[in-house]
Amino acid sequence: MFFVYAIKSSVRNYIYVGLTNNLARRFGEHNSGRNKVTAPYFPFKLIYSKKFSSRVEVRKVEKYLKSGIGKERLKNL
Repeated sequence: MFFVYAIKSSVRNYIYVGLTNNLARRFGEHNSGRNKVTAPYFPFKLIYSKKFSSRVEVRKVEKYLKSGIGKERLKNL
């Protein structure tokens, strides 16, 4: 199983989109500051997640959510 997810910083206006095979572990990494890219923005809250059976499918959705239209959709959640 693969997950696409979006997290929003609780302290700054920042949304991060990613994919993983273990959502709980990955979310914990972001919230502990162990991820170099997201460390300046933590703590986070999970605003979107969806499960997929293949990496190809999840990658397509991740690319969409990282696009301008996808980011606007996430901002409206």
